[in-house]
Amino acid sequence: MELYKSIALLSVLLFPLTSVNAFEFSGYLRSGIGYSENGDTQTCFGLDGAKSKYRLGNECEQYVELTGAQDLYTFKDNSTLAIKGTLAYYQDFGNEDDFSGENYAKWAEAYVMWNNISHLNGANVWAGRRFYNRNDIHISDFYYWNQSGTGFGIDNFKYNDLAYSYVFSRKDDFLQEKPINRHDFTVGGFNTNKDGTLAVGISYIPNINELDTHSGTSFTVQHKQKWGSVNNTFAVQYGYGPGTGLSYTGDTTLSSEDKSWRIVEFFDAQLTDRFSTQAELIYQNDKREISENDQEWFSAGIRPVYAFTDQFKLVGEFGFDSVKRDDTSTLTKFTVAPTWSPKGKGFWDRPEVRLYYTYATWNKAAQKRADLVNPDSTLSSTGNFGTSRNGSNFGMQVEYWW
Repeated sequence: MELYKSIALLSVLLFPLTSVNAFEFSGYLRSGIGYSENGDTQTCFGLDGAKSKYRLGNECEQYVELTGAQDLYTFKDNSTLAIKGTLAYYQDFGNEDDFSGENYAKWAEAYVMWNNISHLNGANVWAGRRFYNRNDIHISDFYYWNQSGTGFGIDNFKYNDLAYSYVFSRKDDFLQEKPINRHDFTVGGFNTNKDGTLAVGISYIPNINELDTHSGTSFTVQHKQKWGSVNNTFAVQYGYGPGTGLSYTGDTTLSSEDKSWRIVEFFDAQLTDRFSTQAELIYQNDKREISENDQEWFSAGIRPVYAFTDQFKLVGEFGFDSVKRDDTSTLTKFTVAPTWSPKGKGFWDRPEVRLYYTYATWNKAAQKRADLVNPDSTLSSTGNFGTSRNGSNFGMQVEYWW
């Protein structure tokens, strides 16, 4: 409760600065309360081996980001020196406010930037800890191509109608224990057709000079297409060695014999004044030198939104995940959420205040795997739903960005 009081006080104190001192204040909040059908604190439905889970009515934490950016100096060429920082707070449902385990209150971003440098064709340079080139699917919160890190970079150097970027980083995020060098190169701005653009990226992780470690590389090709009110994204990714993290830093003990590739396809659309949606398909194949570590992940989901009035929406979400090893684990999840949306009827309009009901079902293989690798998880026979292979959660959540 003290945190929320502090956030409110900080917002009041900073608000006047936005107009007086060129200070920009933005943020993100999701918070709520949830329970399982038997009255226990809500735990979330996620399949082991899947890289994401479907979010609606299936988020079991309080999360806040507060971001401030301040211009420091404007040079004669109108380039600007500035600083930016993001304070992030994460707290699981039902846990004490002690910031142990995965709970934290830390600086997620803190960097200095020099923007719009005329001698670099309008490019920007930066150094510090930064969220950078984060490509995600909203309904599953899946950051499939993400160059965030602690390091430095040059962003958006324009040459012959293309934009070039480079990042050197030592950590993917502040939870990564060991610093590991990573080089990310991106070229964007290829015009493929009317309203269609292509970007390509390479991530290289050199050997860290420790016993039984290897270098690795990943490649990403992404195409974005707009058809009227429909926005489509299609991406193909491939990596080997620690590049199997597919833009993240993967396991450095993996060699060139260990490979991963992924296909991502998703779209969002405001189809009518009242009806909008986002849908996704993902396939990932992981081949390992030790064949029993091979796996295939498939995911499909959709979130339709219908606005009955200017401020009331009915939101639904269906998600399916399967992970194939020696056997195939599956998880199917469905959510319905009556939603108050004071800002409007659109898919992206926030804030939203949701009442939700979520039902999920999973097979024996999924429960067996959960018992083996994470016996405290929702899908295990010792989780909230015992030996049952189905269950439901309900609750209320607010989501807001500004």
